[in-house]
Amino acid sequence: MHVINMKDVEKTPAKSTLFTSSEVSFQPLIPEGGDYKMIVVSFGKGVRNKFHTHESDQILVVTEGKGIVSTEGAQKEVTIGDVILFSAGEKHWHGASDDSTFSHIAISRAESKTTQVED
Repeated sequence: MHVINMKDVEKTPAKSTLFTSSEVSFQPLIPEGGDYKMIVVSFGKGVRNKFHTHESDQILVVTEGKGIVSTEGAQKEVTIGDVILFSAGEKHWHGASDDSTFSHIAISRAESKTTQVED
């Protein structure tokens, strides 16, 4: 069994060209080496990631603020309590609205690779 409270996990800066700004942090919630990745991703106001895909489904659970989730065909504002499912291979992006910070828990298969794709 693994029990942790999100407030007890240190935020570390996300270092990736996938994001539109460096104002992004990660908080891993479960140890590496299992079947899944579960991480809190926090975005500064107006910060998002670029279009990308995952090899497995990705689930986002919004925990703070207001954000935007987008695919090639749809865009939606989301807030605390919303749960989003992106299917494996679905081109999408997500991040904070211009007037709010935004955090979500991201859940995916551990071996799933993320690939940035053209906007």
